Amino acid sequence: MQNRTILHLDMNAFFAAVEQRTNPHLKGKPVLVCGNPKGRTVIISPSYEARAFGVKTGMNLWEAKKLCKNSILVECNPANYVEVANHLQKLFIQFTPLVEIFSIDECFLDVSGCQRLFGSGRDIALKIKKRVREELDITCSVGIGPNKLLAKLGSHLKKPDGLVIIEPEKIQQVLENLPIQELCGIGPRITEKLNKLGVYTCGQLARYPVEILQRMYGIVGLHLHDIAWGVDDSPVMPYDYVEPAKSVGHSFTLPKDTFDREVAKKYLLQLSEQVARRLRKGNYKGKTVHLIIRIPDFTTLGQQVTIRKFLDEGVEIYHTAVKILDKFNVEAIGVRLLGVSVSNLICGSSQLSLMPEENRRQCLIYAMDKINDKYGEFSVTWGRLVSGFKQNNIISPAWRPHKNIRFGYN
Repeated sequence: MQNRTILHLDMNAFFAAVEQRTNPHLKGKPVLVCGNPKGRTVIISPSYEARAFGVKTGMNLWEAKKLCKNSILVECNPANYVEVANHLQKLFIQFTPLVEIFSIDECFLDVSGCQRLFGSGRDIALKIKKRVREELDITCSVGIGPNKLLAKLGSHLKKPDGLVIIEPEKIQQVLENLPIQELCGIGPRITEKLNKLGVYTCGQLARYPVEILQRMYGIVGLHLHDIAWGVDDSPVMPYDYVEPAKSVGHSFTLPKDTFDREVAKKYLLQLSEQVARRLRKGNYKGKTVHLIIRIPDFTTLGQQVTIRKFLDEGVEIYHTAVKILDKFNVEAIGVRLLGVSVSNLICGSSQLSLMPEENRRQCLIYAMDKINDKYGEFSVTWGRLVSGFKQNNIISPAWRPHKNIRFGYN
């Protein structure tokens, strides 16, 4: 894969920027996008005005308010972010079909084959930045490199609204003194282990004996050696490519700790419905249900059950998850977070049953899906979830659209 020109586009403080775009009176002000401001939440996206005070994504709300006393809290609005993300995708594919959605606010573009039409990688980046600003009133940082690894690094070197080009002949110069944690794929745990070996920069990692890395980390050690030299042959996947799912799950931090099993079961039903909706959208079914419980002291507990029948209905997933929940003494340990996932998946097995009762239930669920697709999640739901229930409306930064699925949030 020689002579590639890869762009990585990273929207600047995306959620906060969309809120400032939607509400012009927020422009220029320290905005903190979070979950329910009245509940227990963390900062999902601080605006750059708030970041100037030291506020960071993932920070506890009380800590952020202590750093930035004049900040404005805004509850996140996933529908707005998805709408803007879809607009961006439509814009990008006007330049190349090789658009890989990395997350809701990041994507890769392989423009190697379209430079005769639109100019150099730099020309294309400037055109995209201009259109993003004019059409959506937000900004993005762009990195340009010969591969995805270096393009992503480039977009992070200059923010906000930056443009960095890493030429092939300057790769080693750029990487020599770069801290290893700046490279995509090297997380805190690997960073800590490499630091203990005296490896702090990419230059040091590149010169570290590859045999030792391979002995310590196996195939991952070879990968670490490659990226330290700026080597990355992974292709930019077309925007409609969908990697087969291995599991589908949702988790939710409760507004406050509960020691009431019935309250926990109510959230469990909502999570099961969300998981089931995603399974059906992807035409998946699974037969292993995994329940995660995080208790007030942040200890995480979990168990899974594998059954004979493949599931894609929320109530069935819920009943299986409740059987796992019953193994824990909720009244004694308490619940801070619940998570439900389904794995052991098969795809493409959906068909109407010949049994009248089951057929009617499948038709009912299909009708509910159609209504919720059109009017929003939980527009139609089970009665138990209606009264006094606050739906989780947090959207994951790892959101991706799916092929053959109407764009929306879960």
